[in-house]
Amino acid sequence: MTGCSRTGPAKSITLGEVVRATLPDFSQTHRLPVHHWKVLRAIAACPTPALCGPQYQCAHCGKEPFVPHSCGNRHCPTCQRLKGAQWLEEQSEHLLPIPDFHVVFTLPHDLNWLIQHNQASLYSLLFSSATATLLQFGRNNIKASLGVTAVLHTWSQTLLDHYHLHCVVTGGGLSLDGQSWVSLCPQWLFPVRALSLVFRAKFRDGLKQLFDQGELQFPASQPRLSNPVVFASWLRHLCRHQWIVYTKRPFGGPQAVLAYLCRYTHRVAITNSRIEALDIHDGTVTFRYKDYAHESRIRSMTLPQQEFLRRFCLHILPPRFVKIRHFGILSNRNRPARIAQARVLLAQSPPPSEEAQQPALTVKHVEPPPLVCPYCGHAALVLIRVIDRARPTWDSS
Repeated sequence: MTGCSRTGPAKSITLGEVVRATLPDFSQTHRLPVHHWKVLRAIAACPTPALCGPQYQCAHCGKEPFVPHSCGNRHCPTCQRLKGAQWLEEQSEHLLPIPDFHVVFTLPHDLNWLIQHNQASLYSLLFSSATATLLQFGRNNIKASLGVTAVLHTWSQTLLDHYHLHCVVTGGGLSLDGQSWVSLCPQWLFPVRALSLVFRAKFRDGLKQLFDQGELQFPASQPRLSNPVVFASWLRHLCRHQWIVYTKRPFGGPQAVLAYLCRYTHRVAITNSRIEALDIHDGTVTFRYKDYAHESRIRSMTLPQQEFLRRFCLHILPPRFVKIRHFGILSNRNRPARIAQARVLLAQSPPPSEEAQQPALTVKHVEPPPLVCPYCGHAALVLIRVIDRARPTWDSS
C-alpha cells in the first residue's frame, strides 16, 4: 500500500515532517524503549524515499513521479486513514438495528505516573474493569448479555496523558437462556453513579491483585510504594473520590455508530489535519485543540519540537497491544452465530415505535484512491521501475 502521495503532495504539515525535523536532537536528549524508537523511525520514513516504492511515468505529461510506500505503523496518521475505513467496513457486518449507547470510563489523573510504568497491565485492567461492569449490569438489571465494543484512548486534546475507555454498548442483549431478545429503554442505560462505584471497586481490586503478585513496577521517585502498608494507604486515598463515568446521548442508529468509530478507532494522539505549523528556525510546532473548559472553543497551542514529540511518545502503545476489543455478544469467539441469532430474535420482536426506528444501514465499499499524476492530475501512470529501500541519514539506531 502506498502513502498519501498517491493523490499528490500533501498540503498540510504531517506528523512525519515534525518527527524528521525533531528526531536527530531528540535522540540525543531522551531515553526511550526500543519499540518507541522503531515507531518514531517508521513515522519519520513515511512516505519518503527512505522506503522503497514504485516509480511511474505519466503518459500524459511525461513526468516520472516516485510514489514511496507508507510505513503501515498503527501510530502513523498518514497510514491509518484507509485502514480505519477498511476496518469499519468489516465491522458494519456485525451492527444490529437497535439503539447503541456511548459510555466513557475515565481513570483519575493520580494514576498517570503508575500507568506510564505499567502500561500493558493497567491498560488491560482498564478494559476488564469497565467492560465487566457493563456486562454485570446487563446480567443483573435486564437478565441479558450485552454487546460492548471498547476503544482505548490515552490522550487529551493537548497531547497530555488522559486515560479513558470509550465503549459502544448495545441497547439490549440476548436473554441469559438465549431464547429471546431483551431491549433497553432507547433513552436510558444504567445509573452512572452506580456504574462508577462498581468500576472503581473492580479496578481497585485488580490493582491490589497486581501488587500482591509483584507485577507492578514503581519509579525511582516512589520507592516507598513497594511497601504493602504504604501502598494500601495510597490505594485508599485514590478511591476516596468518585471516579468519572460519563454516558453520552444514545447514537442515532448504526450510521451514527459508524461515523463515531470512523473518527476514533484508528487514531493515536493527533491527526495531520490538526498540525498547523512547523517552525524550524524557532524549533516549535503549532497545533489546534478543542478547549473543553471553555465551551469547546478551537484554540491553537505552540510547543517546542522536543516537548511535542515527548507528549506524542506518551501514547505509543506497548508492542502487540490490542486497543480495540469486543465483549459479550460481540466478542470474537462465535460472534457471527450470536449476531445471526440476535437478528432472528429481533425480527420476532414487536415493531419499534417511530421514534426508535433506525435508518437502514448502508456502507460503501472502500477502495484505495486511484493513482494519478501529481503534476498534471491525469490517471495515466505507467510503472517503469521499483526503487529499493535506502537507509535514512536521521536513523538513530
